[in-house]
Amino acid sequence: MAKAKQTLYNILKGKFLVDESASKNWYMLVFLAGLALVMIASSHAIDKKVQDIAILNKEMRERRDVFIATRSDLMKLKMESAIIKKLEEQGLFIPDNPPHKIVVKEK
Repeated sequence: MAKAKQTLYNILKGKFLVDESASKNWYMLVFLAGLALVMIASSHAIDKKVQDIAILNKEMRERRDVFIATRSDLMKLKMESAIIKKLEEQGLFIPDNPPHKIVVKEK
């Protein structure tokens, strides 16, 4: 128990960083610090991509709404009653008599 207690005190005091085999420990610490930096950078990149996806989804929903509204307006304009109304504003009317087909016979 005393040996484990002494080892814990040595770790907390940092003696493993200044003894004879400290170079191995420093290499490991530098490696772990590098991994931590890579992990932090990766986390930030993922957060940015998630935010970009949220913005693009919102923009897509807005554009879909505009598309649906425009398609609805177009369908209303293509209705026969809307076309007749527009033509009457310009002075054109639908004839009461339907048109007759002209047939040309060749001799």
